[in-house]
Amino acid sequence: MNTQTANPFTPQDCLVALMVAVSASDENIRTAELVKIQSAVNMLPVFADYDIDRMNRTSQTVFDLFEQEDGLDALFGLIREDLPERLFETAYALACDVAAADGSLAELELRLLEEIRYELNIDRLHAAAIERGARARHMV
Repeated sequence: MNTQTANPFTPQDCLVALMVAVSASDENIRTAELVKIQSAVNMLPVFADYDIDRMNRTSQTVFDLFEQEDGLDALFGLIREDLPERLFETAYALACDVAAADGSLAELELRLLEEIRYELNIDRLHAAAIERGARARHMV
């Protein structure tokens, strides 16, 4: 992990990493999920100054971590280190949007969302509102 200490995640990298992690959690990255990630990065104000070239490296870091036994813990360590608390609910909302993008939630995606809620200390009532909003945006 020497590359990460030399090149720490930006807050935006953390958001991208969580979205990619949710998409990859069921080992089946769907086009709808990739489109949702790309759309978020292209449209949301939090990504206004984001260097889009960092997405591939950030995604590869997530994939590399997922191949390790304690990779999820390592990912959450990076997130806790580099994501400001003011973006915790944003991170959870983006993760929920990616999970809901393909119209179904796999058990592994639900488990990862639960972990994200715990790691980011998202209040249960706030989480329910965020989840409801994601569901409403992705109804077919």
